Parts: sequence; structure tokens; C-alpha cells
Amino acid sequence: MSVIGMFPRLVGEFAYADLKSARQYPWFSEFHEQLLPPPFSQFEQVLASVGVDASVQVEELAWGELPLSKNGNESIGVALGSFDLSSIEDRFKQHKLPMVEYRGYHLYTNANGSGEMLFTFLDSNTAVFGPRPALQKLLDVRMGTGESLLTNDALFRLISEANGSGVFWVALDKSNAHFAMQELVPQASQLRQAAAVINRVHAIMIQVDAGSDVDARFEVVCDSVDDANLLGVALMAGVMFRRYEDAQSFPDLAKVLDNIRITPSGDRLIVEAPVSKEQLGALIKSMPVEAPM
Repeated sequence: MSVIGMFPRLVGEFAYADLKSARQYPWFSEFHEQLLPPPFSQFEQVLASVGVDASVQVEELAWGELPLSKNGNESIGVALGSFDLSSIEDRFKQHKLPMVEYRGYHLYTNANGSGEMLFTFLDSNTAVFGPRPALQKLLDVRMGTGESLLTNDALFRLISEANGSGVFWVALDKSNAHFAMQELVPQASQLRQAAAVINRVHAIMIQVDAGSDVDARFEVVCDSVDDANLLGVALMAGVMFRRYEDAQSFPDLAKVLDNIRITPSGDRLIVEAPVSKEQLGALIKSMPVEAPM
């Protein structure tokens, strides 16, 4: 709850990953490349450039998407772990890492100062990172001069439902849910009736739980019971079409699609994909890079 409250109110997507657990699975490299926010990779690279291994020190990651750019959302994140601040700051000084001040915080960037990603450490367990405008909004919340995500009732309710549900989960508000549906199942969105239903979707939650088996679950909050039923039919048709397309080129993904269960439940549509740890890599690879993660 305390981490969620650090984010600005305008966040339209919120995601969490238990990196310590996820790193042990064979699909982690695809997960890292495809679903983790690009500023986190930049943060890792900057730390690596001064001899700090983020894969050892960062255990959990939370991030959100802010509508601050004309070209789309900007990612901002909070990395949780154990940081030896005195040692890290000494390394920053030795490498003359560029730094600017904001509200008393030292915001660092990459060695040549040309990157747009900045980061700082709030304490020995918490680092924050992102493009400067987004990072400053997060720090404004921390200083009490900006509104917190906790005041965004619609998205916070979804986050509360998804929180604690697996190694990875994400909640998307209405505008981001529309984009995700069109990208994840483009065949369904091409149907006129289905496209109208997708435009009325209120939100999406995605959860991945990895135990002895892996369960990927998508929950779509529709505008009505009828919309959920119609969307279920359209998604099933889209999955069958995708299964036919991928049978030869992507056999692992085709096997995943064979096991997908699509079940309307009131005004929600539940999509469940029980997969093996190896198959999850194929499922992740099939997701568009600009999807909600």
C-alpha cells in the first residue's frame, strides 16, 4: 500500500513484478525484455556502468504509466531491494555521474548525461526512476504537494483486487484497456460489433502466478453483461484465428492457445491460460512491446 501511494494520481496503468521469484524461471529473459518498462533497463545499465549489479540488489519492481507525453505514456518506477547507499554514492562520484537537484534529492542520469531517464534513492530499500517530468511528479507526491494514486478511486479498486496475486500483475484504466485489447487480440477488434464493445471496456487486470504450473489470467471489466457475452464470442473467434495462423510458425504459442478458457461472469470476461513455464515464454513473446507493460 505504501508503494502504491507513492505514485501520482494520473497513473493509468499500474504493474508489479516479484523479480526475485521471476528470475528463477526460464521465461524471465523474455519477460524482462518484453514487459518490464524501458526506463528500468536504463536504470540497470547505469548501475552496471559503475559496478552495481541490479539483479542482486533489486527484488521487487512497481511501475506506472503517466500520460505526460504527446507521443503516449511515460513510465515511472519504484525498485525495492537492499542498496548499500554509501558504496553506491562513492561509485557515482568516482565515475562523475551527472546529477541535478530537485526538492533536496540528487537525481542521477547516465555517464554522458544524454539520457532522459533519471533516478534517485529514497532510502536503502527504495530507488525511483523515470523521465524527469514523471519522476518529479512522483517526488511531488512524496513531498505532499501532488495528489497520490490512492485518490484515483477507479484504478485503486482494481489494484486492490490484483495486489498479491502472483509474480506479476497489472491493472489498466479505461483508455489503456482499449489500447491493450486492440493490440492483444487485433482479430476481435476488427469485427464491427466487437470493436464497439471494446470501446466500452472499463478496465483490465492481468495476473501471472507461477508455482508448479503457470496460470496467466486476464479479467476484462465490460460495460454490461451483454457486452461481456459478446466480447467472449469475439475473443474466442480471435483466438481460433490466431491458433490457425500460428500452427506452423509458432507451435509453442499454438499449444498455449489450445488451452485458453474464456468465460463470461456477469459484466466481466475471464480469460485463463494455464501454461508450462516453457510455454509462458512463447506467450510473452507474442505480446506487443507497447502493450500495457
